[in-house]
Amino acid sequence: MMERRQFLSTMAAAGAALFAGRVFAEGRAAFTLNYAPHFGMFKESAPGGLLDELRFAFDQGFRGWEDNGMASRSLKDQKAIGDLMEKLGMTMGVVSAKTGIKSLNFASRDKEARQLVLEQIRETVEVAKRVNAGYMTLVSGQVDPRWPREIQFANCIELLREASEIVEPHNITMVMEPLNRFQNHPGSFLQTVTEGYLICEAVDHPNCKVLYDLYHQQIAGGNLIPLFDLCRDQIAYLQAGDNPGRNEPGTGEINYAKVFSHVHASGFDGIIGMEHGNAGKGIEGEKAVIDAYRFVDPKPS
Repeated sequence: MMERRQFLSTMAAAGAALFAGRVFAEGRAAFTLNYAPHFGMFKESAPGGLLDELRFAFDQGFRGWEDNGMASRSLKDQKAIGDLMEKLGMTMGVVSAKTGIKSLNFASRDKEARQLVLEQIRETVEVAKRVNAGYMTLVSGQVDPRWPREIQFANCIELLREASEIVEPHNITMVMEPLNRFQNHPGSFLQTVTEGYLICEAVDHPNCKVLYDLYHQQIAGGNLIPLFDLCRDQIAYLQAGDNPGRNEPGTGEINYAKVFSHVHASGFDGIIGMEHGNAGKGIEGEKAVIDAYRFVDPKPS
């Protein structure tokens, strides 16, 4: 742990001393794994707005992107983002269906709540199409105390089967994200990757899979590599963030070099969303994020 932190600190300091303005060398080789930053992560290094951040990320070797807030962006911005990413050859990861972290929906039998979820998914399909996104994040909402847990699972499975029919014609994969209850989302219905696996096995549809957020699973119980292997058939998307702090790799307790090496050896070639903050501030903090991913990125096969 100390060696990783010393490495990242040294790299960040060296970068700050050598560069000014747009500090990073452009045209770096692509990462081995397909890491996906998000808007705001490089806003100091690319102060020209959304498209400038995309170009900057591409220059640093990133070939993926994700944006939970895409649905709230203007149609003009959505189209411009989609067009530039297509031109650069970048892949858009998840856009969020905003199904309601604090709502009773997937676990519930409330007809209005369930119809709202389906409508949100239909609306998000149109957003995803504008930016060429192949994935849509769903969150499971809250536990419904009125029903036994087994009934809540059945409710969720039934609703996801309906939702799968909406996204299938558009080649969009819904990825259900379990969320930890301890640190971030008290009352969340699904909280572990194994629960997500159970749900998606039961739905049994190629457009309904699990989003394996390594940060959330570390808090929910850890065992990251064995659970990746056990649930691999239903995992379509990964997200990263170290714990504690939910910042870049090397700032917490997760050995991301080991995790990513195993993920790469497994043949996983999907997107790994960088759903975390920057531990440091300003340009130096942004460079530290890039250096952190360079350090944990597996060597090419």
